Amino acid sequence: MAGIGPLTQDWEPVVIRKKAPSAATKKDEKVVNAARRAGAEIESVKKSNAGTNKAASSGTTLNTRKLDDETENLAHERVPTELKKAIMQARMDKKLTQAQLAQMINEKPQIIQEYESGKAIPNQQIIGKLERALDTKLRGKK
Repeated sequence: MAGIGPLTQDWEPVVIRKKAPSAATKKDEKVVNAARRAGAEIESVKKSNAGTNKAASSGTTLNTRKLDDETENLAHERVPTELKKAIMQARMDKKLTQAQLAQMINEKPQIIQEYESGKAIPNQQIIGKLERALDTKLRGKK
């Protein structure tokens, strides 16, 4: 390296600084007072619902009022009387218990109980399985 030429420094100086203050630090009372003493311009904004819980307790909102005004009674469709009687009759003709029928269609016995009592919400897949297992038509015209 002796005959290469004069040695020069070709890099920029590196300045290491502290991390920029976070939003919480900027709002700290000590920092704000120090900025006021230094003569810096400080902007303070009053938020309309700051420190209150008005949004949660403010009477009825538009959506709540719509729901209150709604008078339609909504209910799930239930198994019709004809269907539950047809299932029961076909099962009795085949001399099957509810549990045996349920096992034949790979459902729980509770499903058969619900269909025969009329509490179940009709499911076309289950009705189709019942039709195949009982060899009878349960839906549509007979």
